[in-house]
Amino acid sequence: MIDYLISLDKQLFFFLNGLHNPWMDQVMFWISDKKIWIPFYLVLAGWIIKTYKWKSLIFLAAIGLVITFTDQIISGFMKDYFARWRPSRDPALQNMVHTVNGYSGGSYGFASSHSGNSFALAMFIFLLFREYKWTWLMFIWAGVVAYSRIYLGVHYPGDIIVGGVIGTLIAAGLYHLSRKVFQKYAKTKLH
Repeated sequence: MIDYLISLDKQLFFFLNGLHNPWMDQVMFWISDKKIWIPFYLVLAGWIIKTYKWKSLIFLAAIGLVITFTDQIISGFMKDYFARWRPSRDPALQNMVHTVNGYSGGSYGFASSHSGNSFALAMFIFLLFREYKWTWLMFIWAGVVAYSRIYLGVHYPGDIIVGGVIGTLIAAGLYHLSRKVFQKYAKTKLH
């Protein structure tokens, strides 16, 4: 069963990684760059601060913990523990993988911390502002960031899925904990 899933993961990777063209190379390279999203993160932080004033510290701290936990579980533990080569680093596959600007990432790729962190942030913002109908778009953003990792040849779809699930679960758990803290110490009901 595991061998079948690994084979399927590789087939799906080569299909998705093969959907490339020169103009998309740079777009996906930028999408995958964490620094390009800093203005977006600042807008989200500003929205939280504007909405919750001083009480926003509870949620901003929770988001910091969500990203830290997600990143440490994935990059600090899973990658070295499972030691699964990234497609771009696998000696048997690397010559068949489309990469961009010579970027090939670290040695191991299971699971994707980009995917984990993006889906963690998407889930937290979705839960925090769920009264706004458009917050589901955060998941589209996370999906595009996650796909950029396949496009760049540094993650298999399975890496993306597992990273996304881990980030989503951690975000949901810490959101509910931060909500309880908010209601206890801010003495305010939260939607």
